[in-house]
Amino acid sequence: MFRKILAIALFVAAVVAPLATRTPEVAASSHREAPLISQDPLADNTDVYAFVSPDRPDSATIIANYIPQQEPASGPTFYNFDPNALYSIYVDNTGDGEPDVTFDFQFNTTIANPNTFLTHLGTAGPGGGDAVINSLDDADFNVKQTYTVTMTRKHSEVLGSGLIVPPYNIGPGATPRYANLAGKAVYGLPGGINVFAGPRDDPFFVDLGSVFDRLELRPLGIFGDPRGRDSLAGFSVHSICIQVPISMLTADGQRPVDPTGTNAVVGIWAGASRVDEGGTSVQVARVGAPLVEQWLIPYGQRRPFKS
Repeated sequence: MFRKILAIALFVAAVVAPLATRTPEVAASSHREAPLISQDPLADNTDVYAFVSPDRPDSATIIANYIPQQEPASGPTFYNFDPNALYSIYVDNTGDGEPDVTFDFQFNTTIANPNTFLTHLGTAGPGGGDAVINSLDDADFNVKQTYTVTMTRKHSEVLGSGLIVPPYNIGPGATPRYANLAGKAVYGLPGGINVFAGPRDDPFFVDLGSVFDRLELRPLGIFGDPRGRDSLAGFSVHSICIQVPISMLTADGQRPVDPTGTNAVVGIWAGASRVDEGGTSVQVARVGAPLVEQWLIPYGQRRPFKS
């Protein structure tokens, strides 16, 4: 099931995705980006996952994660997608490094009752209702985000609008059946496309403490620990997940049958854009060559450190 893939996502982050095989090409991860985007976490993307869907081999699943290292118990003001940012997934099927297919996600936030600090309404007990969010249209769901999905190939097409982002897993009182609730936020769109956007557990494993301490990997370095430690365990991200028929992603509109064919490999990356003071949309975050900035670019050549 598509929702199971979204919930688990135990695949290695891939920037280049082969479509005629289930073995992904490995790139890297990036959980806190270059200096400027690290100051704009709502637009900062962490990982991109791309793989042939195990449940639908004629489709590809693409997952772009944003807003790194969220503490799940971050209420009462939980993290949300930024309505002032445009989140995008790009697909290059001609090898020129330019997107040939783009999926844009624009979010909107509504607040049912602005006179409370709670993301859910009501008080449990006599006369106060159950204060449980049982569905995406539940009256207790106070701070709600909806979104529009647009696909651009030769022309732009709105695939869906008014799609609902599930609430945070607030706790056993407000969201006692969270897995079922989040599963309702998987939407089927025209053309056999499925989509989900919302908070998820960060599936990536990285031992940040050892990696950035002289690259002293625990099994090999001075730590004396035979196993790595997952520095991202217990943290959440906001995921944008889309399952697309492979024929929509290739240059010739066909599903590849030969892994060496010219249509068998596509480049996939994600980004986020904001509108600058002049009214121009400017990309402020990207995951195309992860960790290049952090490991290869000296401080003197980075903004805002560059003089």
